[in-house]
Amino acid sequence: MISSIKPTFNPFLKIVLGTSLFLWFSCSAQDAPLIAEGAELQQLSAEYSFTEGPAMAPNGDVFFTDQPNDRILKWSALNNTVSVFMEPSGRSNGLYFDNDGNLLACADEKNQLWRIDADKEVTVLIDEYEGKKLNGPNDLWVDTKGGIYFTDPFYKRPYWTRTEMELESQQVYYFSPDKNNISVVADDLVQPNGIIGSPDGKTLYVADIGDKKTYSYSVNTDGSLSNKTLFTNLGSDGMTLDNKGNVYLTGNGVIVFNKEGEKILHIPIEQKWTANVTFGGKEQKTLFITAMNSVYTLEMNVKGVR
Repeated sequence: MISSIKPTFNPFLKIVLGTSLFLWFSCSAQDAPLIAEGAELQQLSAEYSFTEGPAMAPNGDVFFTDQPNDRILKWSALNNTVSVFMEPSGRSNGLYFDNDGNLLACADEKNQLWRIDADKEVTVLIDEYEGKKLNGPNDLWVDTKGGIYFTDPFYKRPYWTRTEMELESQQVYYFSPDKNNISVVADDLVQPNGIIGSPDGKTLYVADIGDKKTYSYSVNTDGSLSNKTLFTNLGSDGMTLDNKGNVYLTGNGVIVFNKEGEKILHIPIEQKWTANVTFGGKEQKTLFITAMNSVYTLEMNVKGVR
């Protein structure tokens, strides 16, 4: 069943739904509303165990994961339906499309990074670092050259036999565009998780969910990072950007910050945890949200970027 919440642009208007469910929308009065006028938050489905990793395909479809059930699903931008794309899926978590239209997956069953082509053929891109198992690739972003940044936090999974990390720390890595070299680009975070980069490839945002902070970095020509700057004192599970440069974080619903790190919007979600967010649809103006057992959409005035 589809449930809906009609947003308002009054900064502090309380919306009361059904059985004492109170939700608040707050938005900077100085900015044009991010949410499309009259748009409603739509719960597409609540039939999953834990949804994660939404990624927009070139045609606007959104692929996402239901990790406990070991499957990748696809939301169709054409007819607003969801279908199973791949099952099993290597316990995939974060997803992202590369510059050639292949689906990349953080397949954490065996701590690997996968490339899945249009025929659903899987290529294992990475399965170790310096002879040791990765902690569990979690989220990723592809730069303009085709290089891959990914976070590697340690979350003990019930399907693993190991109980401890083989690596000394939880790090952020860069996999070179020629796929010949993997390097550590951030090693001073507690537990890196969400990651997203600007469309010009010059700025990378990384959420340190373990330290409840999100940082911005300058991206150097060789893929290394510099100029680490605190963006906001809030961590995040997943992240995305819009064409205005606003940064979308997740956890307690979706929290939006402008380029200066100022909070400009909170989109509350009924579920107790919002895991991830991206844009989709033919015009890339549909905000697609994964939260616990559910997926949601919300029509926006802004659009996503790649």
